[in-house]
Amino acid sequence: MKNPAAEVQSKLESLRGLMALHHLSALELKQTNNLAWVTAGVPTYINEATDTSPLTILITPEKAYALTTSIEAPRLQDEGRLESLGFEMVVEKWHSAGAKAAELIDDRPYADDLSAPMAGAISALRTTLMPEEIARLREGAKLAAAAMNQAVRGVRPGDSEYQLAARLAAAARERGGLPIVNLIASDERIFKYRHPLPTAKQVEKYAMLVLCMRWYGLVISVTRLIHFGKLPDEIAAKMAACARVDAKLILSTKPGRTLGELFEVAKAAYAAEGYPEAIDEHHQGGSVGYAPREVVAKPGTPTLIADNQAFAWNPSIRGVKSEDTILVTDSGPEVLTEIAGWPLIPVTVDEGQIARPAILEA
Repeated sequence: MKNPAAEVQSKLESLRGLMALHHLSALELKQTNNLAWVTAGVPTYINEATDTSPLTILITPEKAYALTTSIEAPRLQDEGRLESLGFEMVVEKWHSAGAKAAELIDDRPYADDLSAPMAGAISALRTTLMPEEIARLREGAKLAAAAMNQAVRGVRPGDSEYQLAARLAAAARERGGLPIVNLIASDERIFKYRHPLPTAKQVEKYAMLVLCMRWYGLVISVTRLIHFGKLPDEIAAKMAACARVDAKLILSTKPGRTLGELFEVAKAAYAAEGYPEAIDEHHQGGSVGYAPREVVAKPGTPTLIADNQAFAWNPSIRGVKSEDTILVTDSGPEVLTEIAGWPLIPVTVDEGQIARPAILEA
């Protein structure tokens, strides 16, 4: 990380601009994804199952305070180095947390990141990535792809879905990542469920592994499938169709277009492939950053696509799915979670050519 303090100061200035726009003199950040964003990736959470953490960032026109308890302060000072990033530490006893924030806010015009319109405005700031964030995203994507590759190539018939999930989580953890979404399905469960939590079911011939990995706050998404023995023609045909839908989405992800337009791209692509129902059976993905999906593409979504934004499209047809994390650049989309040596489906569509992941045959 070249200069995290400069990155943090730039983000604080952006937030102060929002505050001025909304006539605020105090803004409190409580959400884990916002805290990761504003601190350049410092892990502030303890309970991974919650959206908030034991740290609060309070921003005024003059200062940025990092409020926490005596439990968390040593780690956040020593390892998070919050003071070197420009935050003034405010430490409270664990049993009286919150009093200092109320004292500092006093009677200032105030908002937090849990309420509208600030929640949406801050999400919009998070979505366009700074050069330092893009560098971290590329590195995290390589690690997520490597974790997926390790886990999926280790699948064997007779393994339980729990075992697959454990290996995928371990592979992410070994690389410093946090597997915030870890979905596993095998055989008929792939055809039945779009969000399959792992079970004790054993793999017979077919498995799907889905990972959303948080790394320095940024979230990278990737899915891969493996089949033992010759791939049935029906599944191969569905995967080819899904790859074409994915290609249309990726190559259509261009600055100036809206997410609503990309929904229509997916809808038309499914219909052309003979699966018009697929558009209603699962969302197609959208922009990513410090959340698994910052904005999901829906009919009429007005959100504009811009350079230096990341996306994860996840088209699926019952029994197959295609998903990678991409970056929008001035030279076109860059696929960040490619896996070296993975079998690919070359796709040519009106928008151009791209290769999408095939199902690994073992």
